[in-house]
Amino acid sequence: MSGRAIWLGIGAVGAVFIAVLLFSSLASEDTTATGELQSVVLHRGNTAEPSTLDPHKASGTWESRIVNDLFEGLYTYAPDATPTLGVATGHTVSDDGLIYTFTLREDARWSDGTPITAYDFEYSFRRMVNPETVADLASYYYVVENGREINVGEIDDLSQLGARALDDHTFEVRLNQPEPSFIQLTTRYPFHPVPRHVIDVHGDDWSTPGTMVTNGPYVLEQWVPNDFIHSVRNPNYYDTANVPIDEVYYYPTDDASAALRRFRAGELDLNTDYPEQQHDWLMDNLPNATRTTPSICVGYISANIEAAPTSDVRVRQALNMSINREMLSERVLGLGEAPATSVVTPFAPNYQSPEPDWVSLSFPERQDRARALLAEAGYDETNPLRFVYRYRESIKNRRAAIAIANMWEEIGAEVELVNTEVAVHYADIQVGDFQIADAGWCAFVVQAERLLALSHTYIGIFNYSNYYGEEFEAIFDEAVQIADVEARSALLAEAEMILQRDVPIIPTYYYVDKNLVGVHVQGWVNNPGNVHLTRYLSIDEDLRPVQVGFWERVFGASN
Repeated sequence: MSGRAIWLGIGAVGAVFIAVLLFSSLASEDTTATGELQSVVLHRGNTAEPSTLDPHKASGTWESRIVNDLFEGLYTYAPDATPTLGVATGHTVSDDGLIYTFTLREDARWSDGTPITAYDFEYSFRRMVNPETVADLASYYYVVENGREINVGEIDDLSQLGARALDDHTFEVRLNQPEPSFIQLTTRYPFHPVPRHVIDVHGDDWSTPGTMVTNGPYVLEQWVPNDFIHSVRNPNYYDTANVPIDEVYYYPTDDASAALRRFRAGELDLNTDYPEQQHDWLMDNLPNATRTTPSICVGYISANIEAAPTSDVRVRQALNMSINREMLSERVLGLGEAPATSVVTPFAPNYQSPEPDWVSLSFPERQDRARALLAEAGYDETNPLRFVYRYRESIKNRRAAIAIANMWEEIGAEVELVNTEVAVHYADIQVGDFQIADAGWCAFVVQAERLLALSHTYIGIFNYSNYYGEEFEAIFDEAVQIADVEARSALLAEAEMILQRDVPIIPTYYYVDKNLVGVHVQGWVNNPGNVHLTRYLSIDEDLRPVQVGFWERVFGASN
């Protein structure tokens, strides 16, 4: 029988099967037919479309995942997200804890080959606090001497910032208060250096493909808006020989259900979310790829202090105590999210949040107290409390919003629900365009003061409620000047009790992180910060599963 006859005799299904075998064989090879090494590529689902990749202007977790691959600070993340050496080879601290002196690598280079020096960090620290930069996260530099004063315009001389190059490879930072977690701060992207020699030439266009120069394991190659961002391994990174992944594609995956389908079809190697309603199915069918871990992030609701009806503290108190957080966590969310009556997460060291006085009441008793507060504020059946509750678009947020609105309706409120895409939602609430709005916060450094600062004026636009409490800020500001951990925590607890009284923020639950990670993706280490640098990941093609999506595409089958 001829080869043609044998092929025809196999039939369509056999042909597809052989094609699959041939494709699998080729895909698992380390070299091409010409003997050249294949590029190792990772496809990452990344939740949302970034608005920028400038480390000093980014503010979203979806942006940080890309920026942390492109840039590296004095210290960087280890696989478990603890600090490890980055551009710095080490540091010393003065006896009073206020002066940090960093020694820099002599082999550190920008991606264009230009040496990285301490003067790059001096420039970058100054750029971050410069009011003209309009850096959303400039408040993280307020711990640096004169950082706040420069950022708010009280000092117009950038050289007065407590950060200076002593020589090419020695960088000094002077703090205005003790900061036990300053090394942790330096791992975060607002503390990454940026290339002055490129910014001086290209201005705001410096961070676009073909122009952007980076100092991390990867460099930007391509950006197709709302489709993908493509980065490639940086050959001038000092540790590039130990970076297994050659190329990374980051995809905006706002739709978690669509992302799951892409993951199952093999189009995504990992995704930083999955639909809650599919959790049980995933645990039954893809248990080794389903990663659910406690998170450092907190979910909460901001009340606009300057807009009725939430300008009345009695309304805010009533809304706070009438949320059944246990029901919300266990029956509505159901993935291990813990009820929250404080914005300070359980991962914050050396701190115990005080409990609001209503916590000891039964839920019906809380509802009765809430109704009484609303009556005092002038709301009853003839004049019901009415407001719009805005929430971020996602199935989880929608379910939570509906449940919370129902709880508020039980105390007599009439609630209109409005949802928008995540980036639009935050843009609106940052300028006060809301009455009540949900939000989430993942602290760069998990400390009580960093989370309580969400209600401090110095955090700027992230104080969504636009709350100012003179007593709160006086106690808070005193606390952060104290080096003694116990004394600091005691004062911070006093400050938090004021927030519990004034209720600019209504905490709801502590997050869990949900990730889909292909079993062929090696090096992923679960951690509360949910930080996973691509430089530590690798791909084992022998473990790559047969993707159901292949057969669905061939035969048009559906599940």
